[in-house]
Amino acid sequence: MAGLVLSSRPCSVITLFSFLCLLLHLSVSEIIFEERFEDGWQSRWVRSDWKRSEGKAGSFKHTAGKWSGDPDDKGIQTTTDARFFAISAKIPEFSNKNRTLVFQYSIRLEQDIECGGGYIKLLSGYVNQKKFGGDTPYSLMFGPDICGTQKKKLHVILSYQGQNYPLKKELECETDKLTHFYTFILRPDASYSILIDGRERDSGSMYTDWDILPPRKIKDVKAKKPADWDDREYIDDPNGIKPEGYDSIPKEIPDPNAKEPEDWDDDENGIWKPPMIPNPAYKGPWKRKKIKNPNYKGKWRIPYIDNPEFEDDPDLYVLKPIKYVGIDVWQVKAGSIYDNILICDDPQYAKEVVQEVFANREIEKESFEEAEKIRKAKEEEEAERAREEGEKRRRERGYDRHRHRDRYRDKYRKHYSRDFDDYHDEL
Repeated sequence: MAGLVLSSRPCSVITLFSFLCLLLHLSVSEIIFEERFEDGWQSRWVRSDWKRSEGKAGSFKHTAGKWSGDPDDKGIQTTTDARFFAISAKIPEFSNKNRTLVFQYSIRLEQDIECGGGYIKLLSGYVNQKKFGGDTPYSLMFGPDICGTQKKKLHVILSYQGQNYPLKKELECETDKLTHFYTFILRPDASYSILIDGRERDSGSMYTDWDILPPRKIKDVKAKKPADWDDREYIDDPNGIKPEGYDSIPKEIPDPNAKEPEDWDDDENGIWKPPMIPNPAYKGPWKRKKIKNPNYKGKWRIPYIDNPEFEDDPDLYVLKPIKYVGIDVWQVKAGSIYDNILICDDPQYAKEVVQEVFANREIEKESFEEAEKIRKAKEEEEAERAREEGEKRRRERGYDRHRHRDRYRDKYRKHYSRDFDDYHDEL
């Protein structure tokens, strides 16, 4: 497949609806932008000079990485630690008004990232791509952001009327070193879905999961529980009657199995009495049984009323027309590979892309495991070499730890022996 695809395509599954759409010459689905980073990708992407004058600008290289399910499937990888990375591509302008927006890409964190971003942005309006960076306004920011073991955040930030609004939910991203797909789907009813590796991780509505508009409903703070509201789920059985003689049942009774000891002397010890034990017939203070309350109305909750401050925006889901896709991140350790960037209106096609790439998933895992074995063996070899070189340097300086230890031990023995002899002379 070409690195960049701009096309319309029929539905994957022919249904009555899609057949009617074709008869009406309607575009059932459309691929706005698809980047596989094949040969010629440099002509579509512009490297930014952001942070370059400060010596903090990193660069991208075209590579399949250290382990890959397909060595010919290349992406762009961040290089050089502790740098800012910024690159963008101009795409055909499109609007998601009255259509579903699907934004998807893959990323592989080959490094122990420690602290850094792995997200992508969609941008609107004019962007000076040579100056594109962290301060450039955007319409959507989506993807992982990791810092230490505590922060493993999956960002979904939407811009509305010039202000950025983060998703209120706390979602976690993947942190291993294999390829993962991140997919964001936004629909004309303002509902959304977030998928990782083709599986839904979360879903909801822009109305409730972003603080963009005031809530439709609010609690009626003036409401009070009605005086006749019965919220007792169970009540005492009014027909319960205490059994006759119930209060006369003792708590303890003499142990019927106890026997007077043979050596017991009544004159000396008094009249023998068996020890007391708990009475199995004693049930405690009498209480009426609990029964379901026929008047139970449930737990009373404060009712919701229409929020007078809420004003609906039927275009809440509509982003400003998208013109660019961009990556701008900071990474303490570089090595993230971006690939398979897709903007379309067909969730099914996005799923097919994930399945296509993941057809080589097991090969990637095997390549990763082999690379890990080689890395660990190399680390052990380097550690052993460092120990040997350290010993060699000490010997070259005339230092032998065993001889050094014996010399001090002999000195101590001589000193101790002399003191011991002086002690005996004094005696």
